[in-house]
Parts: sequence; C-alpha cells; structure tokens
Amino acid sequence: MKKLLILTITMLAAGGLTVAAGDAKENYEKACAKCHGADGKGQTKMGIKLGAKDYTDAKVQAELKDDAALKAIKDGLKDKDDKVLMKPAENFSDADIKALVTYMRTFKK
Repeated sequence: MKKLLILTITMLAAGGLTVAAGDAKENYEKACAKCHGADGKGQTKMGIKLGAKDYTDAKVQAELKDDAALKAIKDGLKDKDDKVLMKPAENFSDADIKALVTYMRTFKK
C-alpha cells in the first residue's frame, strides 16, 4: 500500500511539473513572436528595428548556445550602448524558459 501511495504522489508531482512548464509554443507566441515572428525569422516590424536574428538559419542556431539563450530570456538583452533590446521574461519559470529555448530550436531548417 505504501508503494502505491508513493507511486501515486510521484506521478501527480511529475504531472504538476509538466503543467507548470506550460505550453512552449503558446508562451513563445505571447512573449516572443512580436519581435522574433511566429516563424522565428525575426522579420516583424519590431524584429527588424531591433535586429532580431533569423532562428531558421542553421548558422545562427549553431552560434547561439543554450546557456546564452536562457540568460537572455531570463535577464533580458542590451546592446553595447546599454540600450534594451529585449526585456527579461516575466512570469516564466526556469522550466518555461528552457522549454522556450527548445521550441526556438525547432525553427532551424
């Protein structure tokens, strides 16, 4: 009986973490697509203005390391003149941010 209880609690906790991570595509569309585009090409009005990279480009993807992407999403991004290019993500857990990076990787062609 104890094993069944432990197994049930473990499964419920794992399910809760999955829900907490949220839907990466939905989060991307809400928080990122305005600049980076729904297709990841960065060809939106704001993306062009700020110089958003084309995440469909394999070379761009290869040059961007996961830890740098995680930091940029979590902490925001500034240019060399300290101008804000990207605000920090708000209301996203670390799991949400990791899921965003994983989703962004799907744009590579």
